[in-house]
Amino acid sequence: MIHVHHLGGCAPTPLAHYLKPIGILRLVAEQADAGARGWWEGKGFALATSLDAEQLEEFFLYRYAPTPMLSPWNRGSGFYTTNDPGLTPIEQSTADRFAALRAGIAASKTLLEEIGSADKSVRAIKNETKIKSLSRTQREALRKDPEYKARLAAAERHFKKLKAELIPNLRLTWRGAHRDWIDAALVLTEEGSATYPALLGTGGADGRLDFTNNFLQRLAEVFDLGSTVGAPCEDARQWLTASLWAQPSMNYRSHAPIGQFLPTGAGGANSQNGPQGESAVNPVDFILMLEGVLAFTAHATRRLGETEAIRAAAPFTLSARGAGYATASDTDESARGEQWMPLWDRPLRFRELRRLMAEGRAQLGARAAREPLDLARAIARLGTARGIQSFQRYGYIERNGQSNLAVPLGRFWVPDTASSKLACLDDLDAWLARLRREARAQHAPARLRIAERQLADAMLGLTQHPDEPLRWQRVLARLAAIERLMVSGTGFRAGPVPRLRPEWVTAADDGEAPLRLAVALAIQTGGFEGTGAHWWNAVRRHWLPLDRQRLGRFAQTGNVAHMQLNTGPEVVMTGRSGEADAIALVQRRLVEAAQHGLRRLPLRAGAHASANAADLAALVSGAIDLDRTLALARALMALDSRAWRESPVRLRAPHDHSIPDDAWLVLRLALLPPSRPGAEDVLPTRSDPEVFRRLAGGDAAGAVELALRRLRASGIRAAVRAATVPPATARRWAAALAFPIDEQTATRFLYRLDPTDIEVTTED
Repeated sequence: MIHVHHLGGCAPTPLAHYLKPIGILRLVAEQADAGARGWWEGKGFALATSLDAEQLEEFFLYRYAPTPMLSPWNRGSGFYTTNDPGLTPIEQSTADRFAALRAGIAASKTLLEEIGSADKSVRAIKNETKIKSLSRTQREALRKDPEYKARLAAAERHFKKLKAELIPNLRLTWRGAHRDWIDAALVLTEEGSATYPALLGTGGADGRLDFTNNFLQRLAEVFDLGSTVGAPCEDARQWLTASLWAQPSMNYRSHAPIGQFLPTGAGGANSQNGPQGESAVNPVDFILMLEGVLAFTAHATRRLGETEAIRAAAPFTLSARGAGYATASDTDESARGEQWMPLWDRPLRFRELRRLMAEGRAQLGARAAREPLDLARAIARLGTARGIQSFQRYGYIERNGQSNLAVPLGRFWVPDTASSKLACLDDLDAWLARLRREARAQHAPARLRIAERQLADAMLGLTQHPDEPLRWQRVLARLAAIERLMVSGTGFRAGPVPRLRPEWVTAADDGEAPLRLAVALAIQTGGFEGTGAHWWNAVRRHWLPLDRQRLGRFAQTGNVAHMQLNTGPEVVMTGRSGEADAIALVQRRLVEAAQHGLRRLPLRAGAHASANAADLAALVSGAIDLDRTLALARALMALDSRAWRESPVRLRAPHDHSIPDDAWLVLRLALLPPSRPGAEDVLPTRSDPEVFRRLAGGDAAGAVELALRRLRASGIRAAVRAATVPPATARRWAAALAFPIDEQTATRFLYRLDPTDIEVTTED
């Protein structure tokens, strides 16, 4: 019969309570019921086993054999202390359940005896110069004596050799659970030096706190080590029931340290009533927690490639990134990194879980995930696999002074299905690496670090909700904000946002006017001989100082040490105001048109990127947020124009069929660009730049009057006679002229003004 136990004392946070059920599953599977399975359910852990609740408790109290976890390489392990309170009671015990621990202690001491003997030899030679009967001159002479120096050097070399060989010898001689512990606590590089996964601090120690010695002391609290059977102590059952079932119990906590695993129980200033609080730990929690870390062995190191950080060998471990949570800051990006703990909702046996952990790595394209954003993208693009429903993110961060704590940084949910849209983020890979390098430089301005973190926040949120267009728009807005900083001279060495595939527009399409208008402004075409052909689109050069010879780079001047942006007169958009940028764009294009002998606004709508009449009506009436629209447009200027021409995106059309104010239509038609080559102009007339200058200056009446003259000269008799609007409205009308229309829309506008002039059929 299978019993399903809901372990109320286990939870995804804090880390101690996450590791505890893994330890329970491992111990039950290895020592009591090989068919036991476990999974996360809601906020707790479920265990399916042939043991009922009473049998489960009896197993831990009377039959559980502790895993031999020992760290003889650490000073605080107890091997270097006489009558150590953790090591000595275990060493003197006689119960069979502690036999593996005793064997591990004996094997470790055998290796340490030779090291200790070599250390004594070094000390004895050094003490020769400290004999009181020797004068100061004699001591100095002895230190300089070649024979003495040779003996000391040989002794020190022997000691260092034995010490360096300790961990490799332990790895060669230890087997089974002993080897599992050393694989979880440290990893040897190809050079033979040890590196330490952050989960267990520095080789199983957190500062002066050695986890294995603490583990032995907690065993002494829970079990009677003097008993021939290792019987449980008086309070052991209430500690166990509190740990398994979260049952309340009186005075069940020890004041022993727990290190980074349980920040709320670590004690310290203001942790309790009064200025200073003691730690408060259930000893059974500590025992089961440490038993759980053996699932996180780091034996897959070399599969990640020789260039990867060694900590990446531990399951789902990454470089720390202060982004994606409310309290993020630069100080959170410690060398210990962060770790994403998987939460699975399918029953797994421990050997299946161990296999999952052994494969706990993620590839983003051809490279391993190095940062949280990389892992988030890899997970989101993969969809559900291996039954993992989510990840609990932990950062190993300094808090409470210089204490290293495993701080929960939020939950990452694995999407039910993979999202192909996230492939768009691949366009930013190389650029993001350069941006991170600039933002994390020693003297990087705070505004650049903040902007880069905000972009990372937006992208992490996007990976959780790839089908929400507003998430994509938020990323686009962050990209534009970073480019604005670059134009001001901050972080520009990372380069402008690289070419974006047209699918960005598909992903960001929310069916609303701001995005459609942004695409219309960003994708519009038209240039001058020898100029327009060199740019991704016709307007991006008015936003960024781009290099004409090297696409995708800024125009720069100066030497390597004092490089500056070379901003010419054509860069007129500042990013401060959407309305001001739209007006500046039109003004600059009119100036350039005059320089080339043209009297038309030389900007035409791109393929399937014409501004819609209904959207223009909303814009002219003041219903559109121009700041948001231009922010999107600035980022969308990075769209690959060639790819867009080959595969244009058809945006969702508006539901209404409104048309802008007739007075604005007069202005729009009077400033139409030339038709495409080989086509007849809808309005074969020349424009007067004065029309726009008056409108941008707030004089709508004067602008409309001039525009009507031009139209009448072409034989168009509009019913409009004058326009009386406030200066603010006039400037908004001027900004609306930056959004191009196609010939069909122009013909429709013309028919609206003068139905007798042309016959036209419209299709909405």
